[in-house]
Amino acid sequence: MPTILDLLTDRLGADSARQIGSKVGSDEQTASRAMSQAIPVLLAALARNSSQRGGAEALMNALDRDHDGSALDDISGLLGGSGEGAGDAILGHIFGDKRPRVESAVGRTAGLDARQVGQIMAMLAPLVMGALGKVKRQEHLDAKGLSGLLQGELQESRTRSPASLGLLGSILDSDRDGDVDAGDVARTGFGFLGKFFGKR
Repeated sequence: MPTILDLLTDRLGADSARQIGSKVGSDEQTASRAMSQAIPVLLAALARNSSQRGGAEALMNALDRDHDGSALDDISGLLGGSGEGAGDAILGHIFGDKRPRVESAVGRTAGLDARQVGQIMAMLAPLVMGALGKVKRQEHLDAKGLSGLLQGELQESRTRSPASLGLLGSILDSDRDGDVDAGDVARTGFGFLGKFFGKR
């Protein structure tokens, strides 16, 4: 089964980082670093939400309604267009009122302000959902299978980066207090996807 990370790293490269950097007023390297941090945060949040009661079913409905994978067919067009509104809505569903704290924490580790990170995450969110919807359709996943896929993404990420072992599973609540705060996100280290976004 293809992973979400595979789908995204196959399609996101230096050109995407340059395009995103230009749009948010950043250089390619900094944008690439922010992308490499934002994607695992999004996947971790989706995995966490899907493991909660009714979460996988709600995610299934969203994918069936709005995310068939076609977003991956024209990434440059999506990044250059006005798709941030849809991305903002996705982030609102994923993070709720904790979104500003997550963006602020990612910004500190990436060297960007929270506003820039918010723009980047809003551009990436439809791509993450598109990749998830594509794999769901290809593999004919039900809600249980979808939740399992997302948990598998966390394991795959840890396998690809031993230094990040154990981090993704707790990325949204590293202090085990049931609340996602900026400290939780900042302590996780991030960066393990950076090598993929540097490819040309």
